[in-house]
Amino acid sequence: MMEGFDDDIESVLYIAREVSVYKIPPLRINEGHRANDWGDLANPLWKGRLRIIEKGKNAALMFEDSQTGELFARAEYDPSRPSVEAVLDSSRYFVVRVEDAGKKAYIGMGFAERSDSFDFNVALQDYTKRYKAALNPPSPTAETFSPHIPLGPKKDYSLKEGQTFSISIPGKGRKQGANSNLLSAGSANSGSGGCVPLLPPPPSSRKK
Repeated sequence: MMEGFDDDIESVLYIAREVSVYKIPPLRINEGHRANDWGDLANPLWKGRLRIIEKGKNAALMFEDSQTGELFARAEYDPSRPSVEAVLDSSRYFVVRVEDAGKKAYIGMGFAERSDSFDFNVALQDYTKRYKAALNPPSPTAETFSPHIPLGPKKDYSLKEGQTFSISIPGKGRKQGANSNLLSAGSANSGSGGCVPLLPPPPSSRKK
């Protein structure tokens, strides 16, 4: 069993209360599908409910009667060879590959609301991400160590007792030089309880 999937649990990933199904013409060579080529979109071949069901590592699109639950068509969804394709001229219509007893056919599918279409896409994308993650789980080494952090003993950069440091700030004029000297003097006294003055924050980009 793939990690992250339970073969005994059936989950509903998505439900659309109503979708429309259309008979579509054959795809022209080197051209994508267009819903505008399907004829009268106000008169679909079938209307009903759509559910995306996940069981184990498998998922399927179930076209069912809204009242009785009778199955009209079923389309297995395999992320390695997706059975759903968006059309070129609308975000609400898709082409779905359905298979029955080894035979496959293509049907058009449409959503009345764009929000339903968006949620449908998100459900398929989420399933695909989990499917791919289960096929390629991260290795323990990758989780434990970061490639950007060199391995080795940590170095101690803290000041030892009696050690001091100074900061030299380049500037123009005697006034800035004096301030730099004062800062250095304050730094030098840090070993006896003094502290380095904090620099002011950078100026805000907002206009007053």
